[in-house]
Amino acid sequence: MKALILDDSRAMRRLLGRIVNSLGFEMIEAEDGRDGLQTLRTDDDIKLVLVDWNMPGMNGLEFVETVRSQPEHQWLPMVMVTTESEPARMARALMAGVDEFVMKPFTAGILLEKLKLIGVTAAVAR
Repeated sequence: MKALILDDSRAMRRLLGRIVNSLGFEMIEAEDGRDGLQTLRTDDDIKLVLVDWNMPGMNGLEFVETVRSQPEHQWLPMVMVTTESEPARMARALMAGVDEFVMKPFTAGILLEKLKLIGVTAAVAR
């Protein structure tokens, strides 16, 4: 099973990758929403998406809205991992279809707890 990580920061993709690897996921990376959509079209083993809001090209919110409009990805777990902290923006992301919201900076424990809340655990990943 694979986790798609969308973030324009290579360091953040690596950090998130280490966390999802600990759950048994193989990490797939994308630098923006357009790359992420292309990856989703070509890889049907993606079972989790971690997406940043602020990226060049197609941002994370646009990515989430596009993914949720596709019937085959209606139930794909998606977590927004971002510096955006305004309650209105958080609500907008949740209404667009993210399952959880993680604020940067965060610890591995916080992300793992959020994943657990949406039913993503090591047992599910293996």
